[in-house]
Amino acid sequence: MKKPHPFNISGLYAVTPNGYSTDLLCKQVEAAIQGGAKLVQYRNKTADANLQLRQASALLALCRSYQVPFVINDHLDLCAQIDADGLHLGATDCDLGAARRLLGDDKIIGASCYNQLELAIKAEQAGATYVAFGACFSSETKPYALQAPLSIFTEAKRKMAIPLVGIGGISLENAASVLQAGADAIAVVGALFNTSDIKETSQQFTHLFKINSI
Repeated sequence: MKKPHPFNISGLYAVTPNGYSTDLLCKQVEAAIQGGAKLVQYRNKTADANLQLRQASALLALCRSYQVPFVINDHLDLCAQIDADGLHLGATDCDLGAARRLLGDDKIIGASCYNQLELAIKAEQAGATYVAFGACFSSETKPYALQAPLSIFTEAKRKMAIPLVGIGGISLENAASVLQAGADAIAVVGALFNTSDIKETSQQFTHLFKINSI
């Protein structure tokens, strides 16, 4: 099956939560995609390598069936092993330039840049496909994360050409302010996957992008 084009980074970016079985996780991610999620990241900080491989492989097959790009958080080896569509790196993960050389030009590579514009500019120069700023708001997923002012998106838009992703504490109530500041995509964990109707919530997030583009 044809792989999705890797560089269309916009819209709702679904990031998986910890602690779910493979079957349930796939059902939840499918609901998010059916609601409009445009990108999926597998992030599991508690699973061992075997479970990560099983879950990532299952999610990759699911995302390919919907032509939605699938990105692995942190694990370059896992990304290469299953031929995922890309990799998301934090500041303490492997070198972005080395990851680009290994994965090639056709893969997505995202970089967490927290509240540091200079870090984002360096990531772009090293070959990042997109950069992420955050936490935009207080986050249950990362309660001690650095806070990033929304003005960083506006400033980055003036200085950078690659897409910008907002992450951290983003909800239906505050997402519009992140988009208005200049984010191209919003990465969501709890406010999407902790809801009773993931598909409906995904549709509501997706609608915010349509409103903001008018």
